Amino acid sequence: MNRSFAVCGFAVLTLALVAFGTAATASAESKDVNKPTPNPYLSSSLYGITHFDSSASDSIPYGPPRGVFSADLAKQPVCLGGPTEIMTLASTDPKYMWQASSDRVGYVNVQEGKWFTVATYQALTNASGGYFPEIPDTTFRAFGESTAAGMTVSSMDSYLKGLLGDSYAARFGQGVYTLVDNRNVLYANYAGNLYGFALKDRKHPEAGITVSYRLQNVVSAIQGVTPGQNGPYVVGLSMTYDGHLIVTFTNGIAVIDRDLTLKINSFYPFGTGEMVTNSLCVDEKNGIYVASNLVMRKLVWTGTSLSDMASDGAWSSTYDNSGTAMPPIIKAMNGTGSTPTLMGFGNDPDKLVVITDGAKQMKLVAFWRNAIPAGFTNRIAGQIQVTCGFNPLPEWIQSEQSVVVKGYGAFVVNNIPQNVPDELKAVSKDRLLAVLLMGPAYTTSYGVERFQWDPKKHKWSSSWARPDVSSTSMVPIHSDAGNMAIINGYRPEWGWEVLGMDWDTGKTVHWTIFGNDNFGNGAYALLQYLKNGDLVFNSIAGSIRVNYKHRNQCEIID
Repeated sequence: MNRSFAVCGFAVLTLALVAFGTAATASAESKDVNKPTPNPYLSSSLYGITHFDSSASDSIPYGPPRGVFSADLAKQPVCLGGPTEIMTLASTDPKYMWQASSDRVGYVNVQEGKWFTVATYQALTNASGGYFPEIPDTTFRAFGESTAAGMTVSSMDSYLKGLLGDSYAARFGQGVYTLVDNRNVLYANYAGNLYGFALKDRKHPEAGITVSYRLQNVVSAIQGVTPGQNGPYVVGLSMTYDGHLIVTFTNGIAVIDRDLTLKINSFYPFGTGEMVTNSLCVDEKNGIYVASNLVMRKLVWTGTSLSDMASDGAWSSTYDNSGTAMPPIIKAMNGTGSTPTLMGFGNDPDKLVVITDGAKQMKLVAFWRNAIPAGFTNRIAGQIQVTCGFNPLPEWIQSEQSVVVKGYGAFVVNNIPQNVPDELKAVSKDRLLAVLLMGPAYTTSYGVERFQWDPKKHKWSSSWARPDVSSTSMVPIHSDAGNMAIINGYRPEWGWEVLGMDWDTGKTVHWTIFGNDNFGNGAYALLQYLKNGDLVFNSIAGSIRVNYKHRNQCEIID
């Protein structure tokens, strides 16, 4: 990108927005916060599963330095893949991480600042019997280094077909919600099959990746039905606290054995008209929390079967959705766009599970996780309107992302632009095409808001809101080290960016500018940081590592 423009742009930004903080300050609310119980059957208490932990907190202890930076992602170390790279997962060996892309799985050397793939398995090509051909790394690099700026729906469609084939849209959604267990097995779904991937030789990862477990035609195998063109299909994966695999489908949920032999197979179907579009979270007593577009549920794994009995602690609750009105872009259905997130642990007085609902102008909703306390009659503990600081409110304020939770603090983003042209609405079901164009070629979404739950008053309040910042489609996170809420979005003045806002005040305290290249588009993935503060940017064309201390990687704008 043009460096002088970046410096000039920053000068304008500082006049228009709040001043940058100079040092990280610990949040009073975040001190001594109780944390979710680590699941011993995952590879790690952090990054062992999509959304970081079993509670789906999207909160991490690490984070970036405060200040303003510029990074050319095309010049950073990258593990190519895609066209989505949801998250890079923890291995049982801290010198390595697992790469989970929509086309492949890989094993990444991360020691001593390194970032390169030592072994790769072309999961989608093999799972589909070659229907989805292998995409060369050179193609992904060209894709990442190109830009959607100035393109139209038709020109981007032609471009993607040339790069990824006519069926490029069907590549999206493969290998999205994944996990690594304590045996260093990566579980992921590709082309209707469920896999457990492992190293051929643990002592020599470069020997390659093998399929240790396979469950073909997973819907038929578990549910005993043949899926039609539109489903059902696998949505999410998780792990019980006694070491069984949880498989979420669009139409129900199952608990099976990790060896995928179906010696254990307990399937719970959801009701007619219900559809699940996100994953789930789990508590340490094997309460399983999953939301369809109509109903929020807690099911309980008893050790032998899934239970919906109140005597086992299970419950269900309806919540508001947008009815027959469907979101114009980014979001999949008329219900929640959230994977449920747990709030309250240990001796915390209120134990909750939170989502954003599906109302056109969404609310943040908290449900009592266990027994409804005395004096309350409703499973919904509290809900509050999300405004993102807009006045008047636009027609849509909606998120396809989980609620970020730290202690009793919560952070949400708006993913719906105020103006979506008809040609973009027409391709909204092609989520890859839409997410590439939103920002560089068409108006993007703006707006975030931070909330606080008061366990004494049992109610929400709004801490701060920012209608001026963009979160396009990447999952936001919380950084404890930086005391920040962090987002990825696009703004026309500087292109793709990562922005950190002080958790307590909302002031901008971190800013990394990427420019217009597609590499800067997070496309439904999760932001991550390593222990040394390096950014792991899971881009639409691969996972990229950025070191803030190396000038050849990241330029500090003074």
